[in-house]
Amino acid sequence: MKDFINKLYRNHALIYKALLFVCTTFLIVYLFPKSGKFKYSFEKGKPWQSENLYAPFNFAIKKAEDELNKETSKIENESHLYFDMDESVIKSVTRTYEDEFLRTFPDSLSQNTLNTLKTAGKATLEALYSFGILSDNYAFEADRIVEILSGNVKKTTTVYGKLIHQDEVKSFITKRLQNEGLNAYIPRFTSLFFDIVEPNLSFNKSFTQKVLQNELNTISYTRGSVERGTLLISKGEVVEGDKFQKLKSLQSEYESQVWNDANYSWILFAYTLLVALALLMLLLFLRKYRVEVFENNTKVTFIFFNILLMVFITTLVVNYNSKYLYVVPLCVLPLVLKAFFDARLGMFTHVITVLLLGSIVPNSYEYMFLQILAGIVTILTVSELYKRANLFISVGQITLIYIIAYFAFFVIHEGSIETIDWSTFLLFILCGLATLFVQPLIYVYEKLFGLVSDVSLLELSDTNTKLLKELSNVSPGTFHHSLNVANLAEASANEIGANAMLVRVGALYHDIGKMMTPNYFTENQSTGINPHDELSSKESVRIITDHVIHGIEIAKKNNLPDRVIDFIRTHHGTSVVYYFYRKAKELDKEIDADLFRYPGPKPFSKETSILMMCDSVEAASKSLKNPTSTKIDAFVENIINKQIEEEQFLNANITFKEIESIKKVLKHKLANIYHLRIEYPE
Repeated sequence: MKDFINKLYRNHALIYKALLFVCTTFLIVYLFPKSGKFKYSFEKGKPWQSENLYAPFNFAIKKAEDELNKETSKIENESHLYFDMDESVIKSVTRTYEDEFLRTFPDSLSQNTLNTLKTAGKATLEALYSFGILSDNYAFEADRIVEILSGNVKKTTTVYGKLIHQDEVKSFITKRLQNEGLNAYIPRFTSLFFDIVEPNLSFNKSFTQKVLQNELNTISYTRGSVERGTLLISKGEVVEGDKFQKLKSLQSEYESQVWNDANYSWILFAYTLLVALALLMLLLFLRKYRVEVFENNTKVTFIFFNILLMVFITTLVVNYNSKYLYVVPLCVLPLVLKAFFDARLGMFTHVITVLLLGSIVPNSYEYMFLQILAGIVTILTVSELYKRANLFISVGQITLIYIIAYFAFFVIHEGSIETIDWSTFLLFILCGLATLFVQPLIYVYEKLFGLVSDVSLLELSDTNTKLLKELSNVSPGTFHHSLNVANLAEASANEIGANAMLVRVGALYHDIGKMMTPNYFTENQSTGINPHDELSSKESVRIITDHVIHGIEIAKKNNLPDRVIDFIRTHHGTSVVYYFYRKAKELDKEIDADLFRYPGPKPFSKETSILMMCDSVEAASKSLKNPTSTKIDAFVENIINKQIEEEQFLNANITFKEIESIKKVLKHKLANIYHLRIEYPE
């Protein structure tokens, strides 16, 4: 059991990658649209690119969405409205009218007049309630048919315009009495009716909706059918009209037959295989060509997270409306990966992601061609991302490539530009604007994953940062030495194609540990007093080598990135502090050299190797007396060759050819520093 646990612990990094691989695979498959995929790609108004297509089975032709919308709209507009009538209101109003009439009209009027007025009032009430008075104002058309119900039994049918609203009662009474020639009595009747008239019609919304839904359910979603073996479309024919609807019907029928309970598991398994193969290719690439990335679980997680994020955003858009597919800024992926890693890794990951998305997007060939082309342009054009102008120029170039490629595809499909949809170009512009979001995204990623981009390195290279200002105040000699080393290292990195910004920042911070004991280092001894004169060689070497440990502590306290701390840790490798070793050897010839050796580790990258060479050469160059070109050449050769003999660069991916190039740069720079003139022959 113990051996098993130890084995698990030793292989925990590999186990984590396996779990990450499995989880990412299943998440991507889960995000994919859950439907079968029709094996033909087609667009309305564009030529059919495949061979002649015959119906593989009998299927019904589905109506177009516009056709269904028209039928639905017609039924909704022509459906009847249902109102409930309260008949007790009419009886109550009639009884009240009898009582109130006597109170409203005086006895002084003749009996004939009173009878005439009373009859006219009754006739007016009957007219008011002939269809009914509405309890509320409704926004229905005047010609909508209305069914009036009394106790759930249809009583009469009319149109909505004949029903009286409450605010129309006064005008109705006035018009009615004017026709009767009773103008003088209109105010009294108006006052009378105002007190007794009540609405008796209320809209029965639930019953109306129920009847409407029953009518909508009668709509047929198909029109006709296609027999098996029928020619649907020939190669080169334009996909439009009835042909388009037949193809859409076949696609829908095909997907519903393919994606069913019987073979759901098989298709899901096939999707999982494809996604797993794509992600496996990425892991194999990292294992073979980017070992340092593969061995860092955080970096592998970061790469997989970005792939998953792009798949997630794209599937959201596809599910919502695939028309907006090109708004998704897929080029953010290679931009981000190039900012944190390198162009080759960014391009490889981008291609893998596009291949994954190709199985779920419409017009997959066109989509994949455009996205891969845009990814290549992104990798080729974007350099020095920390310069804002570069990003804007690159995004402009990417957008232009999108537009040109899409235009070419459209002309190939259509044969002309008359029907081109110019709004699609606006989508590409929006995609370009969304790509500019990469700058804040890089900042977020730095905080979440602890990675370092060139943007952060540029900020750290500012000599006005708190830590570098403290270094210049406490250890001015060390600060000046660091600046010189930074210039030498940057020039060397540019010569061999290494990360110049990274090595410059590493050089600026590599000796910050000397701030703990600045006077014990010669570059800071301005008084001429050397405190090492009163210490033993072992004590002196402990103080000297401890500046590496102190530097790491200070860097971590000030939240410097691990990539910068690597320079502090490795800039002396496992070299010997030769001065104190030789001094101790004079007293004890058997003394062990390992007692005077830096703890390491050795440099493990081109950048850390460059810093070791430049640091040693710059520090030792201060001891040169009467420097000449010959002396400088021999001096540089001697120092770097000694480091090679001690196998300091054994763990770094740097070649002898690159080391020779660095030597040339250092010789040239030192010659300029010492202002050497050409030695003319006498």
